[in-house]
Amino acid sequence: MNHPAELALHQYMENAANGKSTMSIETIRQVGLDVMGALGRQFGGGNKRDKFGLRMSNVGKPTCQLWFEKNEPEKALPLPTTFVMNMMIGDIVEAVFKGLLKEAGVKYEDDEKVTLQLDDDTSVTGTYDVVIDGAVDDVKSASNWSYTHKFESFDTLRQSDAFGYVAQLAGYAKASGKKAGGWWVVNKANGQFKYVPATGIDIDKEVDHIRQTADTVKENTFERCFDAVPEKFRGKETGNMVLDTNCGFCRYRFACWPGLTERPAVASQAKQPKMVAYVSLAKEYLDG
Repeated sequence: MNHPAELALHQYMENAANGKSTMSIETIRQVGLDVMGALGRQFGGGNKRDKFGLRMSNVGKPTCQLWFEKNEPEKALPLPTTFVMNMMIGDIVEAVFKGLLKEAGVKYEDDEKVTLQLDDDTSVTGTYDVVIDGAVDDVKSASNWSYTHKFESFDTLRQSDAFGYVAQLAGYAKASGKKAGGWWVVNKANGQFKYVPATGIDIDKEVDHIRQTADTVKENTFERCFDAVPEKFRGKETGNMVLDTNCGFCRYRFACWPGLTERPAVASQAKQPKMVAYVSLAKEYLDG
């Protein structure tokens, strides 16, 4: 375990599984209010999801993606019908998790809106989740794959951080004047949870990166952050070029890469090949 509070949480949940834990009416009411607030945000109408502005939740994203969000939002792929439900799952997980922390006897400071002032006319605002022992923590819900691989450690998260979680946490810490703690991660598939400490995070370096991002957004010049990469099959290059993994979740990938196609792996002989995003195909793989 990576955090003292993990033991208290596991003990409380073990007691709950055996019918020995209780939850106070006060905590139940607060969890309910938090979920009601989330429902209002997600389903209350007038939620301008495509309205651009730098904030803690997006300032760690690639600047090419931010350029599209600012200048050509209409070129984004449509949000899936599951989007709002997924957002609600995250909100519910956070609300319940905070309730569990309280009932397990873990003292924490609740969410607070903070502002990171970058220069005289540029600032980034956001709301952190919790502060435990003087350190800012984020609560994340994750797929089973992300829970196992992406959130394996701080290093694995930092290596594949297309959503900007590291910069987000650093921004919260700098703006609040507190330490950077880490991430409480809940597996949406089975309810597992763990703490991933931001061990070795360089707050000043991350804030400099945030400042550079803000400057790039101001300059408003488009430049791809990632190149296409060679496809490999059984250890050998096929001659095809595929999308960098950091671009896989970007809703602007087709606008950014004209001619991009997503199809089953062309070199695979499996009955159900994995889907691959091809930037270009070698002559022998072209249709016709």
